[in-house]
Amino acid sequence: MPRFAANLSMLYPEHEFLDRFAAAAADGFEAVEYLFPYDYSAQELKQRLSDNGLVQALFNAPPGDWAAGERGTVSLPGRESEFCSGFDRALEYAAVLGNSRIHVMAGLLPSETDRPRHHGVYLENLAYATAQAAKTGITVLLEPINTRDMPGFFLNRQDQAQAICKEVGASNLKVQFDCYHCQIVEGDLATKLRRDFDGIGHIQIAGVPDRHEPDQGEVNYPYLFELIDQLGYDGWVGCEYRPRGNTSAGLQWLRDWKAR
Repeated sequence: MPRFAANLSMLYPEHEFLDRFAAAAADGFEAVEYLFPYDYSAQELKQRLSDNGLVQALFNAPPGDWAAGERGTVSLPGRESEFCSGFDRALEYAAVLGNSRIHVMAGLLPSETDRPRHHGVYLENLAYATAQAAKTGITVLLEPINTRDMPGFFLNRQDQAQAICKEVGASNLKVQFDCYHCQIVEGDLATKLRRDFDGIGHIQIAGVPDRHEPDQGEVNYPYLFELIDQLGYDGWVGCEYRPRGNTSAGLQWLRDWKAR
């Protein structure tokens, strides 16, 4: 059975953020992920993990000015020092929280004519990040994101992300396979999971097209869960969806799956 992690940036909106750790543990989750930890001290978050017997699966490196619409700085020319210092900060948090995965958001591409320049910056920054992360056994993750939810995002397709990993050539650079984003952009999820399995470092799920619980929509998640097991995936599967209503009530899909 896949091991599911609660994404606390989306799940349990009925609770204050720091109270979501206890809510996730009460619902049987053993791990959590979220977008960004930086509004809290690493020690405060670690205490929440410890108090509730939870594992930190993943978080993102600083994304630039999120409130102003920025979605990562890895590929942005002129922001190299900001990215590097931000990634160093993420490593400091990971050293306390214990996660072995950090996702770095690529950033927005103003125009396709700018892609070659952004691509070069992307490779340079990923080389820095993977070299620093390797010192403490951390894997750096890239995530293709659909352009319906995030117009202009630099990275959109699984094959594009896998090609970048090969170009960088670092063994600790992997792809974050978000089933929701992949289904919207290109579909054919099972084939891509099989094709790219060796290069996948984390998996996330949500219903498509509305990004609610995975028990509704066009994706057959029970089939994919069985495939993930067959492939031998032993990482966490992040539940990164917006609950239709009360989060705990909406987890009936997970209770049903565990009861199989």
